[in-house]
Amino acid sequence: MHLKALFEFLSGLEQNNNRPWFAWNKPAYDVLREEFEHLVADVTARVQKFDRALGPVDPKKAMFRIYRDTRFSKDRTPYKTHFSAAIRDRSKRGLEPGYYFHIDHQGMLLIGGGIYRPESEILKRIRQYIAAKPETLARMLRNPRFKKTYGGFTEEDALTRPPKGFSADTPHIDAIKLRHLFAMVEVNVKRHPPKDLAGDLADDFRDLLPLMEWLRIATAAEGRK
Repeated sequence: MHLKALFEFLSGLEQNNNRPWFAWNKPAYDVLREEFEHLVADVTARVQKFDRALGPVDPKKAMFRIYRDTRFSKDRTPYKTHFSAAIRDRSKRGLEPGYYFHIDHQGMLLIGGGIYRPESEILKRIRQYIAAKPETLARMLRNPRFKKTYGGFTEEDALTRPPKGFSADTPHIDAIKLRHLFAMVEVNVKRHPPKDLAGDLADDFRDLLPLMEWLRIATAAEGRK
């Protein structure tokens, strides 16, 4: 992937987020989109070597559209200023954890994964599994590779109080308060250009594997005690 060309395009889009500018620069976008698809395919193939439970992934469908949904937003700009993809088995309809990354107009590469905005029943299932099997979460969080790269869960949009059915002294109550079970790290690839972007992404996703494996058990743990 030609990152310099990507940054130039996204920076131009950030400064001229309108349909005429995008239409004029659509040929450049099409080339970058194709390069990004190849990157997603490369990363996916590497991830599938160590995560055999990932399932089938279509790189084209793994990429998010650059067009923003402005129907319920005060921000009326029509385009996102980043390229992004979620590597997961789409047949699971969001019930399985996935790997995610995006590159924005400032050169920031966000790498992460887990379950983001899960359905209420799935989130309830994970919370119940944490309460019933707290040692499994403690063991996952202590994993050296996961701990070194990610440190723990992101705390975005966490509840201020324990959810219904859980007390404040429940083990791992801070994790139970989370609305998303997600971990992420950011790297400035404009300042530190990678020699092998796909390889670096795959390495960071490899460090995420303990979380992915734990989530797969937790989301399938309905009724377990």
